Amino acid sequence: MKKKKLLRITTADISLNGLLKGQLKYLNQFFEVVGVAADTGKLKTVSEREGIRVVDIPMHREISLGADLKCLWLLYRLFRKERPEIVHANTPKGSLLSMIAAKLARVPHRLYLVTGLRYQGANGWLRRILMTMERITCFCATKVIPEGQGVKQILIQDYITRKPLQVIHNGNINGIDTTYFSPEAVDISREQMRQQLQLTDEDFAFIFIGRIVRDKGMNELAQAMKKLQESHPQCKLILVGRFETELDPLADGNEDFFKQSSNVRFVGYQSDVRPYLLAADALVFPSYREGFPNVVLQAGAMKLPSIVTDINGCNEIIQNSTNGVIIPPRDKESLINAMITFMESPEKIKNMAAQARPLITSRYEQRDVWEALRKMYESL
Repeated sequence: MKKKKLLRITTADISLNGLLKGQLKYLNQFFEVVGVAADTGKLKTVSEREGIRVVDIPMHREISLGADLKCLWLLYRLFRKERPEIVHANTPKGSLLSMIAAKLARVPHRLYLVTGLRYQGANGWLRRILMTMERITCFCATKVIPEGQGVKQILIQDYITRKPLQVIHNGNINGIDTTYFSPEAVDISREQMRQQLQLTDEDFAFIFIGRIVRDKGMNELAQAMKKLQESHPQCKLILVGRFETELDPLADGNEDFFKQSSNVRFVGYQSDVRPYLLAADALVFPSYREGFPNVVLQAGAMKLPSIVTDINGCNEIIQNSTNGVIIPPRDKESLINAMITFMESPEKIKNMAAQARPLITSRYEQRDVWEALRKMYESL
């Protein structure tokens, strides 16, 4: 029997390559999967690794009326030519354009996976524009899928859509490969990695992984580290990620502090974060907003307890005082107190670390997420 055609769409190929790794290959066993995104150099990699056909549509994250209308036309033509049964999109711009184009092309099943809500970090006219974009995307979709329970509640509270909303499995776009994210799978020992990072046995090493920007709570983390390096010199921070100085700069002096402090190990962007998680004692993730953060799943799978803020996704993965601690966002004092508690309560940290991996493997195993997604497609 001929397979039904499924088009998976993200704004840029980086999202297809990173967010949906392995999932497209799995689904291609049951559907004819076609990946659609702007080609920034990763689209061929996606095609070869996942064994699927790919199409380059030059979409852009920023708002540009002329370019967006052109992309809308290209997507409409693509859908009319391919005649897919399902168009499934995530990432804001790609979802907006593809849901409008798919509705115009009369694609029967138009799925919008809401992985995060950009308007939450905006104010004034930009916030209103972004909220309107979300409402249009949801209106044009036949099914809206929130990535987690927190996103679901905000879609309801902010009157973004009245359509039925159901989270797939326990949330998260792709689950986590707990075989790969395992201390036993890393080809370097914890002791060797800590030596490379110049960490002593007495040091307590927190780790942050992600974009080093204001919205990730990095100003609060800089302030916390400045205070703790004086009162608790054993407090160290492994900092993994990139600064976005032009787009989202930190407060004055904080970028220099992260790059120059003797208590911070800034290692830049890393394609494999597992050795750094292995060297750490706990994750610190003081973000202002998320959809469903992969890094908290990854840290848990690597047996690390976490300090997270009480925001979407984080407060679904972390059970307070079980596998980590939940604090208010934008609260420097709560962050400092939580970090001190972690450093001064070794038995408590040991107990939380023991719970970290089982809670991830039981709820977010990658194959379980893929299978739940396949069943959802087949139920349409």
